[in-house]
Amino acid sequence: MLWLKAFHIIFVVTWFAGLFYLPRLFVYHVEATESAIRERLKVMERRLLGITHIGGALALGFGLATLVAFSWHNLAYLQQGWLHAKLALVAVLIGYHVMLARMVGQFARDESTRSSRWLRVFNEVPALLLIAIVLLVVLRP
Repeated sequence: MLWLKAFHIIFVVTWFAGLFYLPRLFVYHVEATESAIRERLKVMERRLLGITHIGGALALGFGLATLVAFSWHNLAYLQQGWLHAKLALVAVLIGYHVMLARMVGQFARDESTRSSRWLRVFNEVPALLLIAIVLLVVLRP
Protein backbone atom coordinates (compact mmCIF):
# COMPACT_ATOMS: atom_id res chain seq x y z
CA MET A 1 0.00 0.00 0.00
CA LEU A 2 2.86 2.38 0.77
CA TRP A 3 4.30 1.76 -2.71
CA LEU A 4 0.99 2.78 -4.27
CA LYS A 5 0.83 5.89 -2.13
CA ALA A 6 4.43 6.83 -2.97
CA PHE A 7 3.90 6.47 -6.71
CA HIS A 8 0.62 8.38 -6.46
CA ILE A 9 2.48 11.29 -4.84
CA ILE A 10 5.31 11.14 -7.40
CA PHE A 11 2.92 11.36 -10.32
CA VAL A 12 0.78 14.03 -8.66
CA VAL A 13 3.95 16.15 -8.52
CA THR A 14 4.59 15.41 -12.20
CA TRP A 15 1.01 16.28 -13.10
CA PHE A 16 1.08 19.54 -11.18
CA ALA A 17 4.35 20.57 -12.80
CA GLY A 18 2.53 20.62 -16.13
CA LEU A 19 -0.60 22.23 -14.68
CA PHE A 20 1.52 25.03 -13.22
CA TYR A 21 3.76 25.63 -16.23
CA LEU A 22 1.40 25.31 -19.21
CA PRO A 23 -0.57 28.47 -18.38
CA ARG A 24 2.74 30.31 -17.91
CA LEU A 25 3.73 29.26 -21.43
CA PHE A 26 0.37 30.60 -22.60
CA VAL A 27 1.22 33.99 -21.04
CA TYR A 28 4.54 34.03 -22.87
CA HIS A 29 2.75 32.99 -26.07
CA VAL A 30 0.21 35.83 -25.84
CA GLU A 31 2.93 38.35 -25.11
CA ALA A 32 5.32 37.14 -27.83
CA THR A 33 5.70 39.51 -30.75
CA GLU A 34 7.89 37.37 -33.03
CA SER A 35 6.35 34.53 -34.99
CA ALA A 36 9.44 32.32 -34.47
CA ILE A 37 8.99 32.57 -30.70
CA ARG A 38 5.27 31.78 -30.96
CA GLU A 39 6.06 28.72 -33.10
CA ARG A 40 8.63 27.52 -30.56
CA LEU A 41 6.10 28.00 -27.75
CA LYS A 42 3.57 25.89 -29.69
CA VAL A 43 6.06 23.01 -29.71
CA MET A 44 6.81 23.47 -26.00
CA GLU A 45 3.09 23.59 -25.14
CA ARG A 46 2.35 20.43 -27.12
CA ARG A 47 5.24 18.50 -25.57
CA LEU A 48 4.49 19.67 -22.04
CA LEU A 49 0.83 18.72 -22.49
CA GLY A 50 1.93 15.19 -23.40
CA ILE A 51 4.00 14.87 -20.25
CA THR A 52 1.15 16.38 -18.25
CA HIS A 53 -1.25 13.77 -19.69
CA ILE A 54 1.10 10.98 -18.62
CA GLY A 55 1.58 12.41 -15.12
CA GLY A 56 -2.15 12.96 -14.71
CA ALA A 57 -3.09 9.49 -15.93
CA LEU A 58 -0.56 7.81 -13.66
CA ALA A 59 -1.54 10.00 -10.68
CA LEU A 60 -5.17 9.06 -11.19
CA GLY A 61 -4.32 5.39 -11.73
CA PHE A 62 -2.18 5.10 -8.63
CA GLY A 63 -4.68 7.20 -6.69
CA LEU A 64 -7.49 4.84 -7.65
CA ALA A 65 -5.35 1.84 -6.76
CA THR A 66 -4.54 3.41 -3.38
CA LEU A 67 -8.22 4.14 -2.79
CA VAL A 68 -9.13 0.53 -3.58
CA ALA A 69 -6.35 -0.77 -1.31
CA PHE A 70 -7.42 1.43 1.61
CA SER A 71 -11.10 0.58 1.18
CA TRP A 72 -10.27 -3.12 0.87
CA HIS A 73 -8.92 -3.02 4.42
CA ASN A 74 -11.57 -0.64 5.77
CA LEU A 75 -14.80 -0.09 3.83
CA ALA A 76 -15.69 2.84 6.12
CA TYR A 77 -12.81 4.73 4.46
CA LEU A 78 -15.09 5.40 1.48
CA GLN A 79 -17.67 7.11 3.70
CA GLN A 80 -15.41 9.86 5.00
CA GLY A 81 -16.45 13.40 4.07
CA TRP A 82 -12.93 14.70 3.55
CA LEU A 83 -12.40 11.98 0.93
CA HIS A 84 -15.56 13.00 -0.93
CA ALA A 85 -14.41 16.63 -0.89
CA LYS A 86 -10.94 15.62 -2.13
CA LEU A 87 -12.39 13.58 -4.98
CA ALA A 88 -14.66 16.48 -5.94
CA LEU A 89 -11.63 18.79 -6.10
CA VAL A 90 -9.76 16.20 -8.16
CA ALA A 91 -12.71 16.22 -10.58
CA VAL A 92 -12.33 20.02 -10.84
CA LEU A 93 -8.62 19.50 -11.46
CA ILE A 94 -9.40 17.07 -14.28
CA GLY A 95 -11.70 19.71 -15.78
CA TYR A 96 -8.87 22.25 -15.54
CA HIS A 97 -6.58 19.78 -17.31
CA VAL A 98 -9.15 19.36 -20.10
CA MET A 99 -9.34 23.16 -20.44
CA LEU A 100 -5.55 23.30 -20.78
CA ALA A 101 -5.63 20.66 -23.52
CA ARG A 102 -8.24 22.64 -25.43
CA MET A 103 -6.24 25.82 -25.01
CA VAL A 104 -3.10 24.14 -26.38
CA GLY A 105 -5.16 23.34 -29.48
CA GLN A 106 -6.39 26.92 -29.71
CA PHE A 107 -2.86 28.28 -29.47
CA ALA A 108 -1.66 25.77 -32.07
CA ARG A 109 -4.33 27.08 -34.48
CA ASP A 110 -3.69 30.73 -33.50
CA GLU A 111 -7.28 30.98 -32.24
CA SER A 112 -6.68 31.97 -28.62
CA THR A 113 -8.48 35.13 -27.50
CA ARG A 114 -7.46 35.15 -23.82
CA SER A 115 -5.46 38.05 -22.42
CA SER A 116 -2.21 37.58 -20.55
CA ARG A 117 -3.93 38.98 -17.44
CA TRP A 118 -6.69 36.37 -17.67
CA LEU A 119 -4.10 33.64 -18.15
CA ARG A 120 -2.12 34.83 -15.12
CA VAL A 121 -5.22 34.53 -12.94
CA PHE A 122 -6.11 31.18 -14.53
CA ASN A 123 -2.60 29.99 -13.66
CA GLU A 124 -3.43 30.30 -9.93
CA VAL A 125 -6.29 27.78 -10.02
CA PRO A 126 -4.18 24.61 -9.63
CA ALA A 127 -2.27 26.16 -6.71
CA LEU A 128 -5.53 26.81 -4.86
CA LEU A 129 -6.76 23.30 -5.62
CA LEU A 130 -3.45 21.81 -4.47
CA ILE A 131 -3.62 23.67 -1.17
CA ALA A 132 -7.21 22.54 -0.56
CA ILE A 133 -6.49 18.91 -1.48
CA VAL A 134 -3.37 18.67 0.68
CA LEU A 135 -5.17 20.24 3.66
CA LEU A 136 -8.05 17.79 3.27
CA VAL A 137 -5.73 14.78 3.07
CA VAL A 138 -3.50 15.81 5.96
CA LEU A 139 -6.06 17.31 8.36
CA ARG A 140 -9.01 15.06 7.43
CA PRO A 141 -11.59 17.49 8.82
